Amino acid sequence: MSVTTEPPAARDHAPAGKPNRLFKNLSAKIASIPMIITALIVFVGGTAWTVVYSFTDSKLLPRANFVDLDQYERLWGTRRWMISIENLAIYGICSMILTLIIGFTLAALLDRKIRFENTFRTIFLYPFALSFIVTGLTWQWILNPDFGIQNVVRNWGWESFAFNPLNDPNTVIYGILIAGIWQGSGLIMCIMLAGLRGIDEDIWKAARVDGIGTVKTYLRIILPMMRPVVITSLVLIASGIIKLYDLVVAQTNGGPGIASEVPAKYVIDYMFRAQNLGQGFAASTMMLVSVIIILIPWAYLEFGGRKNG
Repeated sequence: MSVTTEPPAARDHAPAGKPNRLFKNLSAKIASIPMIITALIVFVGGTAWTVVYSFTDSKLLPRANFVDLDQYERLWGTRRWMISIENLAIYGICSMILTLIIGFTLAALLDRKIRFENTFRTIFLYPFALSFIVTGLTWQWILNPDFGIQNVVRNWGWESFAFNPLNDPNTVIYGILIAGIWQGSGLIMCIMLAGLRGIDEDIWKAARVDGIGTVKTYLRIILPMMRPVVITSLVLIASGIIKLYDLVVAQTNGGPGIASEVPAKYVIDYMFRAQNLGQGFAASTMMLVSVIIILIPWAYLEFGGRKNG
C-alpha cells in the first residue's frame, strides 16, 4: 500500500496566496480612502453641481429653476466676457511661448557650468517665491509713468520716451504679461535645468565629434529627448494661464475700463459682487471646458504617444 504525498513545492504555490492580494498594502489603501472620498465629493461633486446650476437662473442663492441655455447665450453676448476671452488668448499664447523660450534659454546658459551658478539660479527663481499680489503691485509701481521706467528714462535726458502700458487699453494686457513672465520663467528654468542635467554627457561628446553646433544640438537632439519635461512645463504654464486673476487685480483691477478683464475675474465678480450665481456658474463651466481642452492633448501626448511607441 503506497501513500502519495503532495510535493512541498506544490504546497508552497497553493492558491492560498490569492486572497492575500486584497490585503496587500492594506494600510496604504485605508489611508487613501479619505483622499478618494474628498476627491469624489468636493472636486467631482462640486464640479457637477456647478455645471448643473449653470442652467438655472440662480441669483444670490442657488435655486433649481432651469432656464436651458439662457445663461450661456447671455454670457457669449456680453462684451465684457468677449474681452476677457480675447485677453486670455493673447496672454496665454504669448506667455506660453515666451516663458518656455526664456526658461529654456536660462537653463541652457546655467547648464554651461558658469561661475556663480547657484547665485544666478537663486536670483532667477526668487520671483516665483513671491505671491501674485506682490508681483502685481511691484510691477504696477515699475510701470507707473510718474515714478517708474518712463520717469527714470526721461530723467536721463530722453524726455520724449513713453512707456505706459497699464494705462493704455491697447497695451494693458502686455503690461500684465511682463509681470507674469517675470514670475514664471524661474520655475520653468529649474524644470528645464533638471532635464538638461539628466542628459548623458556622451551625447554632447558625440555631437561635438560629428561637428554639430551647440544651437543645433539643443534643437535637434536635446529638446526631443526632453519631451516629457517640455510637456510638463507646458501644462504648468497653461494651468497658470487659466487661473489668471491675482496679477490683474493687483495691477489694474480690470481697467482701464474693462480692457484687462479675464475670465477668472468675470466669474468672481458675478458670483460675489453682482450676486448672479447662474451667470458665474456658466462662466466657470466654460473655464472648465478650456481646462479639458488642455488636458486632452496632454493626456494623448503623455499616454497615447507612449502606448503607440
